Amino acid sequence: MAFHPQDDGAPPPLRRRPPPPCVLLLRHPPHFALLDRPLPDGFRFLKPWESPLPLDGFLSSPDARPAEAILTSGGAPVTADMLRRLPGVRLVVTTSAGLNHIDLAECRRRGIAIASAGDVYSDEVADLAVGMLIDVLRKVSAGDRYVRRGLWSSEGDFALGSKLGGKRVGVVGLGRIGLQVAKRVEAFGCTVSYNSRKKKPYVSYPFYSDVRELATNCDALIICCGLNEQTHHMIDREVLLALGKEGVIVNIGRGSIIDEKEMVQLLVQGELGGAGLDVFENEPNVPEELLALDNVVLSPHTAVFTTESLSDLCDLVVGNLEAFFSDKPLLSPVLDE
Repeated sequence: MAFHPQDDGAPPPLRRRPPPPCVLLLRHPPHFALLDRPLPDGFRFLKPWESPLPLDGFLSSPDARPAEAILTSGGAPVTADMLRRLPGVRLVVTTSAGLNHIDLAECRRRGIAIASAGDVYSDEVADLAVGMLIDVLRKVSAGDRYVRRGLWSSEGDFALGSKLGGKRVGVVGLGRIGLQVAKRVEAFGCTVSYNSRKKKPYVSYPFYSDVRELATNCDALIICCGLNEQTHHMIDREVLLALGKEGVIVNIGRGSIIDEKEMVQLLVQGELGGAGLDVFENEPNVPEELLALDNVVLSPHTAVFTTESLSDLCDLVVGNLEAFFSDKPLLSPVLDE
């Protein structure tokens, strides 16, 4: 005879829900703040700036121990020491396209997955790169200042510019962003060549393994590569002199890829034709000499900042966190090469 437990009227025991995953924020995500968008539900966010302890002390405190993931950006480094203090971390999500702020070797050694911004920024950054190149060549910003200062009526016609079509453009770093830059300048009638860590078998553009040789054969260089030990000051005095007195350099990568002091000196001396710069070596500090040069266009590291890209990025960040903690593939993984 089957046994049937008696129904004594007591409610069934409640199942305890597992605690939400803990995500360490190294700073408040500016992308969410700029869109006035709340952080996603379903996670417990650890916010060191709310602690009375300095960051170093917070990372060593019990409050940080539950961290299973880190959400960071280009201005907040993820170091080997930090990861040693947080043994539970299994994921690093960055809102940056660049990875120079993350100790990749330590992450690989610990088996920590990494998710980046992926393709989210590519169109916006490529648009700004080409816009800055046009601005320098056609003197758009300089002409704007000329008109605003009342010089058109008092000084007469403005200086001649130069067209983009027909220029030889070298792309340094033919990755996601570099490819979009190449497509855009090609549509303007430019010829494209490139330098990368290795030749890309799927493109027909001429490849130069030596960036100085690339500069020698170009009218403009657009810097699209990431910053690492190999690319730090890769654009040195020799490369800039090879680009020449009519040459233009545009940097939407990282400021330290160019030897900034040498670039400033050559621009002031007229040994370099012009520059479009969205990034600098010591942001937000910009060399004072650049402020007085009409052949230089400056931007405050805003290549990625459009409403559309920030909204897409917030979706990507949330999607990566949800995927990882649901044992699904990351949406924008950083893979070992």
